[in-house]
Amino acid sequence: MRSRYTAYTLGREDYLMATWHPAHRPDALNLADDGATKWLGLEIKTCRCVDASHATVEFVARYKIGGRAHRLHETSRFVLLDGRWLYTDGDIHPK
Repeated sequence: MRSRYTAYTLGREDYLMATWHPAHRPDALNLADDGATKWLGLEIKTCRCVDASHATVEFVARYKIGGRAHRLHETSRFVLLDGRWLYTDGDIHPK
């Protein structure tokens, strides 16, 4: 999760796509369109192994757009495939 957050802060679409499960991966991210986003920090709330090949990570990512603060609170799901943990999807927590 930390590496994916860092990839977002650096605009590394290649890394994000490579760590996204192929069955769930979008066609494109277009992070360049989000150039006004300033990432402020990541807090990992919980990590949980569901079984040997499935895990969840609850996190809060803080960011600003146009000077206005926002936060993304999500529980993400990951699957272990060929020795690598890949993001599948997640549930956004309401504010």
